[in-house]
Amino acid sequence: MRNPRLTGLLPLQAMALLICLSGPGFAESCLAPSRPFLPSDSQAARDYADIIRGDFEDYIQDIQRYFRCLDGERARAFEEAREVSEDYGQFLHLVGD
Repeated sequence: MRNPRLTGLLPLQAMALLICLSGPGFAESCLAPSRPFLPSDSQAARDYADIIRGDFEDYIQDIQRYFRCLDGERARAFEEAREVSEDYGQFLHLVGD
């Protein structure tokens, strides 16, 4: 016999699983990188020049990756919108609208 309290959780578990999945039907998450810190104190900038330089170079690589991600997501979303529009047209044809 099933526990009625646990049976009611199955739809919630399924929804949580769908939210956590990433696949062709789900939008990609493009996260913008954080800006690198630039100290206002010139001595601190000199003292940590190698670290700061590395942070800026990492940022430049990360922002380029971010832009590529946005471009890819935009292309995916346009294709999905085109497909949905076609599906809607088929639906309207089926229902006689």
